[in-house]
Amino acid sequence: MKQANICPRFEKAISLLSQRWTALIINQMLSGPHRFCALQSSIGISGKVLSERLKDLEQKEIIKRKVIPETPVIIEYSLTEKGYSLEPVLKEIENWSQAWLDIKRAENIK
Repeated sequence: MKQANICPRFEKAISLLSQRWTALIINQMLSGPHRFCALQSSIGISGKVLSERLKDLEQKEIIKRKVIPETPVIIEYSLTEKGYSLEPVLKEIENWSQAWLDIKRAENIK
């Protein structure tokens, strides 16, 4: 049987989006800039994991971190152009989930 070749870029993109919490963080940030606490409470993610994901997404240039020098210091996260370009992908996943996933079954998948 002949093995199909998987495009390395496709594999990398799927690996990124399938990392736990990453797609949810990006999806939440589509509405605009967020502070750490707002992201954490809206998603229900631990601070440690959120911090790791934000650093990873910043390194991949999907989000940017803005430090606002006030007292106390305010740190705001927002999507870059690269991050916003994921919007159609995430919207299509949302459309697919609305059409094909039963919410009661989806809760059992967790």
